[in-house]
Amino acid sequence: MEVNPLRIDAGLVRSLVAAQFPQWKELPVQPVALSGWDNRTFHLGDQMLVRLPSAKEYAFQVEKEHRWLPKLAPQLPLPIPVPLAMGEPAMGYPWKWSVYRWLEGETAATAPIDDLKKFAADLADFLNALQKIDPEGGPLPGPENFYRGGQIKVYEPEMLQALVLLKNRIDVEAARGVWEKALATTWSRPPVWIHGDVSGGNLLVQKGELRGVIDFGQVAIGDPACDLSMAWTMFSGESREAFRSKLCLDEGTWMRGRAWTLWKAMIIAAGLVGANAAESKQCWRIIGEVLADLN
Repeated sequence: MEVNPLRIDAGLVRSLVAAQFPQWKELPVQPVALSGWDNRTFHLGDQMLVRLPSAKEYAFQVEKEHRWLPKLAPQLPLPIPVPLAMGEPAMGYPWKWSVYRWLEGETAATAPIDDLKKFAADLADFLNALQKIDPEGGPLPGPENFYRGGQIKVYEPEMLQALVLLKNRIDVEAARGVWEKALATTWSRPPVWIHGDVSGGNLLVQKGELRGVIDFGQVAIGDPACDLSMAWTMFSGESREAFRSKLCLDEGTWMRGRAWTLWKAMIIAAGLVGANAAESKQCWRIIGEVLADLN
């Protein structure tokens, strides 16, 4: 991926808002404490936020979210972002961008959780509700969402490369077994809605409980296996069982979810994708969790 030469800062956001949405031009603009990778995010006053895609490959997400999130939101048991306005390219910024209502909460990546078993069950309830929404006309998996919701075979070249690079550091035969068993399964039911990036950083916590789900840039209809990674990235023991028992999915889907989670951790461990120090450390724990959960 090319390094994005754009300078996306509060000054640019103030100028874009003032020119295109003058009703909000007096509101202060400040960067959020933890901005994501796909987008740069800024507070707009106390009740709104502005999100600007950070590179061309993420720009498609804007119109997709504006089209689908207002339709999904009323059918879900937890708040999700609903766009308020869509900005146009201007002032050297080349893509459309969004204004959203601010959702309160701290991400589960950093917030304390009172009861992880209940948290897991609540997340499963959310995913069940998402999967039950009519998928008619929904966006299909493809390069625009990195094939999330599609067939995991698309990731096989990276997985095979990671197996070679990590041959002296992990149980390669066990990892290969996870992958090959998953490839032997397929999602044979009609496509369902997927979030595409269910992770601690995209789950909002208030008073120790799950209170919202954010960042639907990878949303699509397809195989829900990629939405199961929390079973190994955050949950274990009773919380993993609560998550699994509440989701109405077959064993093959869990096999693919396990393989998808392993692939993602292994490409980080093998250095095939960039990651910060915390992510690099975390990937080894995840690999251990997946390989220990084979029965």
